Amino acid sequence: MKQENVILVDTNDAVIGSMEKFEAHEKGLLHRAFSVFLFNDRDQLLLQQRALDKYHCGGLWTNSCCSHQRLGESNLDAAARRLTEELQIEATALYDAFSFVYSARFDNGLTEHEFDHVLIGKFSGAPDFNPAEVAAVQYMGQQEIEDEITHFPEKFTPWFKLIYQRVFETYLDKYKK
Repeated sequence: MKQENVILVDTNDAVIGSMEKFEAHEKGLLHRAFSVFLFNDRDQLLLQQRALDKYHCGGLWTNSCCSHQRLGESNLDAAARRLTEELQIEATALYDAFSFVYSARFDNGLTEHEFDHVLIGKFSGAPDFNPAEVAAVQYMGQQEIEDEITHFPEKFTPWFKLIYQRVFETYLDKYKK
């Protein structure tokens, strides 16, 4: 597996260094990340089920795409790169919506501690996803997601459960006013 670095940041998102991705997750260090949320023309969110052999949260459902920026790469460029790598798609109307910091410790001893930039955009269609990254995809409305999380919270990633409601509010404020 090719070595990937993450960008270490402080709580203001100022760069303080870089580190190999797995090591940063072992140490639980704050690093820059992004999460993409894509909506179809029926205001449903495209969710992905992470590939079963991902280093954490394998098999869990989450937002359309998420990963880490590379040094010198904008949030939009990083999102476009990973949308192509994971879902083999291009989004439209993609924009930086908000950011937040969270930390989640996993059973395998790794910790996700991210300054996460949330991007929202549009995509309608059936992605031809990369099975090394994604096990399945589906579109779901806000109420469907809320019902699933209420009854089966263990099926979703920690960061998704933290922000999906704010994402829907942000999306609807922008597109449904």
